[in-house]
Amino acid sequence: MPKSSTPPLCLVVDDEADIRELLVMTLERMDLRVHAAGNLTEARQLLEQQHYALCLTDMRLPDGDGLELLRHINQQHPGLPVAVITAFGSTDNAVAALKAGAFDYLAKPISLKQLRPLIQSALKLSERHGDAEHGLALTGRSPRIEQVRAMIQKLARSQAPVYISGESGSGKELAARLIHVHSSRSDGPFVPVNCGAIPENLMESEFFGYRKGAFTGAQQDKIGFFQAASGGTLFLDEVADLPLQMQVKLLRAIQEKKVRMVGSTAEDAVDVRILSATHRNLAEMMEAGLFRQDLYYRLNVIELKMPALREMPEDIPLLAATLLARLCDTSGVRHPELSSEAIDLLRRHHFPGNVRELENILERALALCDGVRIEAGDLLLDSPQVTGSGSGLAAPGDIPLPEFLEHIEKQAILDALEKSGQNKTAAAKLLGVSFRALRYRLAKLGLGRDDDLS
Repeated sequence: MPKSSTPPLCLVVDDEADIRELLVMTLERMDLRVHAAGNLTEARQLLEQQHYALCLTDMRLPDGDGLELLRHINQQHPGLPVAVITAFGSTDNAVAALKAGAFDYLAKPISLKQLRPLIQSALKLSERHGDAEHGLALTGRSPRIEQVRAMIQKLARSQAPVYISGESGSGKELAARLIHVHSSRSDGPFVPVNCGAIPENLMESEFFGYRKGAFTGAQQDKIGFFQAASGGTLFLDEVADLPLQMQVKLLRAIQEKKVRMVGSTAEDAVDVRILSATHRNLAEMMEAGLFRQDLYYRLNVIELKMPALREMPEDIPLLAATLLARLCDTSGVRHPELSSEAIDLLRRHHFPGNVRELENILERALALCDGVRIEAGDLLLDSPQVTGSGSGLAAPGDIPLPEFLEHIEKQAILDALEKSGQNKTAAAKLLGVSFRALRYRLAKLGLGRDDDLS
C-alpha cells in the first residue's frame, strides 16, 4: 500500500446499499479514503471530479453495467485498476470483464479474505516505478518481439489468467517471468511447475498439499504449489500434459480461488495468479476430447503468442551476441566474435529448437573455436542449400565421418521428437532406445537440457 500522508482514494460502485456499505467499511479499515456511487451516472461524475487509485464496480447497475463503466475508464482514465463484482457462478461475466481489461474480479457473496489482497495488489500498480526486470529481458528489435514486449506490459497490469503459446524453446517461461516481475505481484513468489514431470498419482498432493496422516508416508503437513505461490504467480508449464481428472480439480481451484489439501475437510483461500504455457495446440486437444473445454477458456482468457526464432532472422545477430556474452561470463572464458559467415549461416538456419537450440549451438561452438573468432565451421550446422533440400543432412565426404554420423543421429532424434509432440518418452519408443539413453544423447548432441525440452 502506498506510504504517503494522504491515503489513496478508491471508488465503489454498487446499487445494493448493504454491499456498498460493507465495501466502504472494509476499505476504510485499510486506511483508505472511499467514495461510493449507486449507479453508472454517479460513477462517471465522480471520475470527472477526482483521481482514484482503484475502482470496485458491480456488473449489474440500474442504468448500465460494469463492462460499460470499465470501457469508459479504459478510454478516459487509462491506468486506473478496475475490479468487477460478479454474481455467484457467473464465470462468463468474469471472463468477459478480464478480457475487457479488468484488473480482477470478485464473486458474490464477497469474501473479505479475497477482497483485501485484491485491493493491496491493485494499489501496488501505482507504486511501481522504472522498468527493473531482475536481470530478465527479451532480446531483439524486430516488430514481432516489440509486439511481445508491449503485450507483456499490458498483461502485467492485470490479474487475468494468461495462456502463453509458442514452439519449444521460444521463451515461454521467460515471458511468464517478465509478466510477473512487472506486475503488482513482483514482491511475491514466482512458482514454475512442469506439469509433464509430475507422476499422476502425486499430482493432487503436489498442487494442493496434504495433511499429516493423509496417506502412508505423510508424516507432517506439506503445502502445495498453490500455497507456495500465494501472493505471487503460479506458472503451469506444459499444461497440456495434465490428465483429465486433474484438469477438473484445477478448474475448481482457479474458479473458486480455494484449494483443499489432501486429507483435509476444509478449503483454504489462495491468492494466486495463473499463467500457463505449452508447445502443443490446446484448441485441437480440446476438440479431440483430451483437454476440458471449460478449463481451456479459464486458462486462455488472454493469449500471448511467442514467435519462432526463424520468424525474426534480423534479431539473430544481437541474440547470438547476448547469449555468447552470458555463456562466456558463466564459464569464465574469453569472449570470441562471430564471423560474418557464421552470422549469415545462423540467419539462414531453420532453428526447430528456437532460442534454446541457438544457445546450445553457441555453447558447442565455444568449445570448438580458436578462442578469438567463431567461424561458420565451428557451428557444425548443415549448409543452407542442404537444409533447404529437405534432407537436413550434409553429404558424406563434406565433413569427417564422426560428425556426419552425429548429423544423422541428430536428425533422427529431432524427427522422433516432432512426431511425438516433443514427448521424450514417446520419442524414445519410436527410436527403440530407453528413456535414459535418449536423455543422454540429447545432452551429448546439445539438443536439450536434462530437465525438459519445452
